Amino acid sequence: MSIASKPAGVEFRNVSRRYGNTAAVDDVSFAIESGTLVTLLGPSGCGKTTTLRMIAGLEMASSGTILIGGKDVTRLPATDRNVTMVFQSYALFPHMTVADNVAYGLVVSGMRKRDAAAKAAEGLELVGLGGYGQRLPSELSGGQQQRVAVARALVLEPEVLLFDEPLSNLDAKLRRKMRDDIRELQQKLGLTSVYVTHDQEEALAVSDRIIVMNRSVIAQTGTPDELYRRPKNRFVADFIGGANLIDGELVGCSGGMATVALGRLTLSVPDPGLPTGEVLLAVRPNAIRLRAGESGGAGGGDGIPVTVRKATYLGSHMEYGLTSEFGDLFVVDPNVANPVPAGASALATFTGDGIAAVAR
Repeated sequence: MSIASKPAGVEFRNVSRRYGNTAAVDDVSFAIESGTLVTLLGPSGCGKTTTLRMIAGLEMASSGTILIGGKDVTRLPATDRNVTMVFQSYALFPHMTVADNVAYGLVVSGMRKRDAAAKAAEGLELVGLGGYGQRLPSELSGGQQQRVAVARALVLEPEVLLFDEPLSNLDAKLRRKMRDDIRELQQKLGLTSVYVTHDQEEALAVSDRIIVMNRSVIAQTGTPDELYRRPKNRFVADFIGGANLIDGELVGCSGGMATVALGRLTLSVPDPGLPTGEVLLAVRPNAIRLRAGESGGAGGGDGIPVTVRKATYLGSHMEYGLTSEFGDLFVVDPNVANPVPAGASALATFTGDGIAAVAR
C-alpha cells in the first residue's frame, strides 16, 4: 500500500482569519517542507487550532493564500483537499469494528469493500494493531484507539496529515509512548505532518520545526534546539522550557558572544543582536546550580546568594524554589545525592549553557 506516497509542502502567505472585528489568525506566513513534521505550539486562544483547520479546509481564510503542494487551495472545501486529520477525541464509531472504522473513509469514497478491508488491515499492521480488526473501539485502550484513528487517516493516502492535540486524553506515560510512535511512523513514511499542541515538551520531542504562536501571530519559528537555546523574545523564553527572567544589562558584544552584567556578576551569552542597555536574561531551570552553605557576598564571586524556599525530591532530580536579590528563581538540579534543604542559604551559580538575552 502506498500510504502517504505523495507528501506535499504547505505554505501560508499573509493568511488571516477574522470573526467580525476579532482576528483569530492575523497575517501569518510560513512554509512547511514536504516530509517534515512541524508543530503549531502555543497557549489556548493563540490561533494554532484555527491555523490547522484552515489547512484542512474546515475554516476558510478571510485573506491571504494557502498552498498545498504548490497548488492554491485557499477557496477549496475540505472534500477537495487531500488532507486528513487525527482528532483529539479519536471520533471512532462505537458500533463499528476497528477494521470497519479504518475502512470507512475508503468505502464512502467509492472503493469496493473487499479492497477497503485489505487496505484497512494493512493500515492496522502499520500502527501495530494487526489482529485487532474485529474488536470494537470500547475493547481497546485509549492509546490503541488513538492508533486506530491514525490508521484511518493513513489509509486515505493524504498529502498532509494533521494532528489536533492527539495525546491530550492520555495519561503521562502513555503520552510519551504515543508521541514516540507518531514520530517514528512519520519519519518511516516520510509524511508531511502538522501537529497542534499546547505542551512544549511534546512539541520538542516530535518536531523537525516548531511554529510558536501567541495572540494570533507567530512569535518565533525554529528547530526545537533553536527555540530552547536562542529564544528571540520574552514570550518564547518563558513558554518554551519555563525560563527564569532576570533583569540584566548588555554591556558589549564580540565574536558572536555578549557580556551581560547581573549586579556585579558578569555572564557570557550568545549575541542576541540587541543594542547595549537593559535586557532580560532567560535562564533555564537546569542552567543554575546550588552550592550549600555559601553566600558569595552580595552578587560577588561566581554566583549570587540565595535562600532555598522549597526543595522537592522527584527521583531523577531536585526542584528548588529560591529567593534572591533578583527575584524568585526556579531550579532543576540533577544532584539528588546532596540536596540543599529548605531554609538553607546557598550560592547559585550559572552554567555556560541554557542562558540567553532577550529584549525587555
